[in-house]
Amino acid sequence: MSTVRALLVVAAGLFAILTPVTEFIGQTGGGSVIVVETSKGTFEFETFPDEAPKTVAHVVDLVKQGFYDGQRFHRVQPGFVIQWGDPQSRDLAKEADWGRGAEASSGTPIGVAEISKERTHTTGAVGVAHLGSPAAADSQIYVTLADRADLDGRYAVFGRVLSGGDVPGRIQRGDTITRMYVK
Repeated sequence: MSTVRALLVVAAGLFAILTPVTEFIGQTGGGSVIVVETSKGTFEFETFPDEAPKTVAHVVDLVKQGFYDGQRFHRVQPGFVIQWGDPQSRDLAKEADWGRGAEASSGTPIGVAEISKERTHTTGAVGVAHLGSPAAADSQIYVTLADRADLDGRYAVFGRVLSGGDVPGRIQRGDTITRMYVK
């Protein structure tokens, strides 16, 4: 009887250890991991293709084309977000226009609003910006620097920072994205 009891204790212990891991695994995105090398360090984010398939495919395609390489962070609001994705930001002479106008994107909107109730704007959420219409979101990406429930239901969260989580908080306006690639 003591052998059975010992096995039950071991089984219960394993269950207790593995349960949080299993729950965490169930919360991952399961998609591509994108690496963002910046002048302030490197961070990586995973994507959520189950919740935002067109958004993930669009951004991954832009990354593979080298669209983001050499761009600058055009919006930085401490305690809120960092944002990039405007090709004009490569040109310091156009700094007043960074993040604005038709030229501030790839020119190909995603075309759908993939807003999920499961993926919210917690610290490190990665989303796509837009100017009033979620379906018009294109190439501008942001990372939240704090929990921002006020953005939930208004913007599509398509990923979350996995590693290098301290880097986004060090970014300043004008810092450069050296390279982005899919891992």
